[in-house]
Order: sequence, then C-alpha cells, then structure tokens
Amino acid sequence: MNQPFTATYLLDELNKEATMGAPGLEAQREVRVIDMQNFVQRKTEIADAIWAAATDIGFFQLKNHGIPLQDIQAAFERAEQFFALPQEIKARYPLNRNAGWESKAQIRPSTGTPDQKESWQLTRPRMAGLWPEEEILPGFKQETLAFEHQCWALGMQVLSCFALKLGFSEDFFTTAHDPASPGYQSTLRMLHYYPVPLNTQSWRAGAHTDFDCLTLLFQRAGQGGLQVCPGKEHQSQAWTPIEPHDDVITCNIGDMLMRWSDDLLPSNFHRVRNPRPGEYNGPRYSLAFFCQANEDVVIQGPQGKYPPVSAKDYLAQRVSANFSGKY
Repeated sequence: MNQPFTATYLLDELNKEATMGAPGLEAQREVRVIDMQNFVQRKTEIADAIWAAATDIGFFQLKNHGIPLQDIQAAFERAEQFFALPQEIKARYPLNRNAGWESKAQIRPSTGTPDQKESWQLTRPRMAGLWPEEEILPGFKQETLAFEHQCWALGMQVLSCFALKLGFSEDFFTTAHDPASPGYQSTLRMLHYYPVPLNTQSWRAGAHTDFDCLTLLFQRAGQGGLQVCPGKEHQSQAWTPIEPHDDVITCNIGDMLMRWSDDLLPSNFHRVRNPRPGEYNGPRYSLAFFCQANEDVVIQGPQGKYPPVSAKDYLAQRVSANFSGKY
C-alpha cells in the first residue's frame, strides 16, 4: 500500500485523518449486535446498549431493525442497474454538493489517492437533473426515495437514543434532520467498488471518519474488505475486519455527533482494503445512509468543547477536503 499522505487542514478531524494512511495491523475486537425489536417498549434498554457500544468502540450492528430484507436487496439491485449504465449516461448526473454521480473522484486526506470506486448520491433538495430518467431506469426515483425514507426513520430511532443519553429532548436530532426542510442534508449513497487486480497499490476506500452524526451501512455477504479502528484507539492503527451479512446494518458515529457530544461519542475510523490472494476480487457493492444535520443547524455540545459551526459550513469543509470543487 502507499505510504501515509500528509497535509494540513483547518479542522482537527481532517488533520487526524491525514495520519491514518499506513497499512497498520489487524486485531480482533468485539462487534456488538444490538436487537432493535420492540423498540418503543425496550427503548431504555436499547439506548443503554447503543450508548455502551458507541462510547467504547464507536461502532455497532443492528438486527431486527425494521427494514425488510427484500427492500434492502431491491435497493442493491437498483444500485447494480444504475452502475451498469454506460459511462456517458451516468455522466449526465454529475456530483455536486453531495448529490449525483462520481467515479474515482474522492481523494482521502489519509492517502492522497483516489478511492477505487464510483458512487451515486441522493440528497433530497439537491436532485434537480440528477435522477436517471424513467425510460432509462423505470421506478428508480420512487423506489429509491422510499428506501431513503426507511433509512432516515431508522437513523432517527438510533439518534433518539443518543439524545436521551445526552440529556437532549428525544426529538432533538429528528428536528435537526427534518427532511421537509430545504436545508436537509442527509444522504443516501450507492457505492460500487471496481474489481481490482491483486497487489494494486491503492485502497478501495482510504481510512476516514464520516462527516455526519450517524452512518447506516448495508453490506452484501461475500463482499468483504471493511475494516474499522475504534476512535479512541486510532493511534494503534490496529484494524478489525467486519464480516458482511445481509441481515444486519453496521453503524458508526460520525464527526458531527462527536462534536455534539463533546467527544463522549468517538467517531470511528474505517476503510475498505483490497482483496488478498484467494479472496473474492470482483465488484463490491454497499449502501450507506448518512444522517447529516440540516444546513441551518448549529453544532455545539453542552460543554462547548468545540466552537459553534453550522452544519452547512461544517459539511462544506469536509466535502471540499475529499472532492475538489464539488461543494
């Protein structure tokens, strides 16, 4: 793999990320799986379990989460259909302000090299001209919007647990992520990692923390490569593989929530490594939903550890550090 890439940024989060480009080591860690069944009746118990996992290692998985497996599988099928379109058609929907299509455009502060993937992103208020036409992908818009809403609803359940534990009103984060607002910034991202030759000197996705409050990640069984390094242990550069399963959702804390919690909730470094000899090295697909606060929301924790910043300005700084000129 490439040597660590170094650069200087205004945000501490980006400077920390820039130190995470080394291959590092692998370490086995507990991956806690939290049962969301009967959420309303069990909310206090679930909130305690989520808080314990998040404050300890910064990531966890959800089962019985309420999004039917057939809906997840259908979303993956739509992603495959979109990415199978000719390049010249996908190029009609170019990425801008976290919406639209890109290919090998994301350059991580940790690596300085492009991730080996393409993506298409849905951010509701920013989609003018970015939907594939009905005659190209029938039903794509309607069904993808419905899946995005399912992800939002689950994300708000999880964030309400954090609000409860932080002493905020339980609807605090739901209000901050209101999809009816023209400043709504939460994003559904379809990802297609390209097949890679063995010994390629790059990462499918370089080490990073997410920009958001909370990420919901859907993976497909048999398409591995995701590794995590807990936020409190980032200096160890010891990475834990996360085995993909169809019926669980992997969650991690992002930097917005880290700031909002005055660092009680550590954001989690993760990356996608290349296949090794003997491993599946074909295309890899994943789906990610990023709970990103609305533009006009001010992010600052109760103790004021970080200076206040609007979610719009914060996201702009993070996107600009990854996608040159795309915000």
